[in-house]
Amino acid sequence: MAGETVITIVGNLTADPELRTTRNGGAVANFSIAATPRVFDKQSNQWVDGDALFMRCTAWRDLATHCAQSLAKGMRVIAHGRLTQHSWEDEQHQKRTAVELQVDEIGPSLRYATAQVQKMQSGGYQGGNANGGGYQQPQQARQQSQAPADDPWGAPAGEPDF
Repeated sequence: MAGETVITIVGNLTADPELRTTRNGGAVANFSIAATPRVFDKQSNQWVDGDALFMRCTAWRDLATHCAQSLAKGMRVIAHGRLTQHSWEDEQHQKRTAVELQVDEIGPSLRYATAQVQKMQSGGYQGGNANGGGYQQPQQARQQSQAPADDPWGAPAGEPDF
């Protein structure tokens, strides 16, 4: 949407995602990501941690449930979404403002880890997009409907075919 601030943040979860249900029955997950830059200190000739940015994040519906099932405290993640700002007045009648990330996409960073991805069969987005993305069968179903033997991409994982 025009005028929105879209960002991508890479950092570590500060706690397990907290999954709640709204009054209307929708799922919402709240969590924080700590992004800490590494900077080179010329005086000590070493890399040191810079000031951490703690970004409060919210994910909705199926994404919220997937976050709660897949992510845990300490995991390095890549999150992409829209910044939103909320203002309110506290008990002392002071005006307060908070900025948070409405997460549209999130996943584990593979820089220092590996991950196993499992496609959810129900409730997920099953349409396509301009980049050719869309619904894919779960791994078990793909294995049952194996591609022809002459298809190099249909071969099971293991030794290379060269």
